[in-house]
Amino acid sequence: MKEMRLLMVLSAALLLMTDMTYAQSADDGKEGYRLVFSDEFNGPDNSQPDASKWSRCRRGLSTWDRLMCDDERVAVVRSGALHLRAIPNRDLQRDTAKMLTGGIETKDKFSFQYGRVEVRLKTKRHAGNFPATWMMPQPPAEDHPKGGEIDIFETIDTERTSYHTIHSYWTNVVAPQTSHERQFRASLNVSRWHVYAFEWTPAEMSYYVDGVYLGTYRKSGDPHALANGQWPFDHPFYLILNQAVGNGSWAKNYDPTYSYETQIDWVRVYQKE
Repeated sequence: MKEMRLLMVLSAALLLMTDMTYAQSADDGKEGYRLVFSDEFNGPDNSQPDASKWSRCRRGLSTWDRLMCDDERVAVVRSGALHLRAIPNRDLQRDTAKMLTGGIETKDKFSFQYGRVEVRLKTKRHAGNFPATWMMPQPPAEDHPKGGEIDIFETIDTERTSYHTIHSYWTNVVAPQTSHERQFRASLNVSRWHVYAFEWTPAEMSYYVDGVYLGTYRKSGDPHALANGQWPFDHPFYLILNQAVGNGSWAKNYDPTYSYETQIDWVRVYQKE
């Protein structure tokens, strides 16, 4: 029993040290930037996100948006943070979706080309959890994946892993074998607060967690790759923050009895002076 207890203590200490490695890192290259967009989510408790900056995500046919709704309970400001939730639906006569999920976006209200995004968040780890902070091209733009997609943060289920991924026609369709060049991961406890950052220039896209550099996706110099959609990232993109649940395709099927939640402390966008 003593050996088992010691092992548990050492394991807990190792996890704490892993998070401290991210939290204590300092310089991540933000010098020379100016703030162009932010939301600290410091509105009154139980208020809705600032409508001058955000719109509610609409229900669609994709995994992430198939259960989206306008219910105030699934996207609400409380205690200085945005609470995005996925909750069991208790009124199936009004809406046949068994779960109701929340998300907000800056589409048609704020978009930018090149810069740096930082978001401080935490999420509840549970089977079926599938939250994301990401970016899509501001219309008019080509259909997905030709228009591109930038995933700043994702995690699934009970994993202690954050995923950071670039999507394009090249990476998704033409040359998916190059996935190691466009997806980066960090091992950490996602149920604790962390700052996830993404930096975008005309030639590179880099990811950081709490200042720790994870990796860079680069614009190709190969005309064939460029002609086949390797870099569709020379136009404005908008922000999306959402709490989704899985369907078994990546994240596990959701738990219909559980209330999922991701909290966003703040989101900030910077551009070069």
